[in-house]
Amino acid sequence: MPPYPRGHNRRGSVFHALVLAAGFIAGGVLQQVGRKFLPPGAAKEFFTTGVTPSLGPLPVDLVILKFALGPIALDVSLLSLLGVLVAYLIARSLF
Repeated sequence: MPPYPRGHNRRGSVFHALVLAAGFIAGGVLQQVGRKFLPPGAAKEFFTTGVTPSLGPLPVDLVILKFALGPIALDVSLLSLLGVLVAYLIARSLF
């Protein structure tokens, strides 16, 4: 019998969040390198164009303390998704 029941995930959600964050950071680096060094053209536009959903600013009024959170934005492109895929494959091969 395996040490873990079938369908049980040994890795926690923190591990998956760290892999996802590392992938987006690596993908962001790839995106910036692509924007800087790829020659102008269709390939550069295809790989470096991203969708940027944003949230905020969100005002918070606590009577004695008033502040705003945000804006928070996530720039997702094909290269950032490639970074997530590479981080996942590396983490899967290591653990």
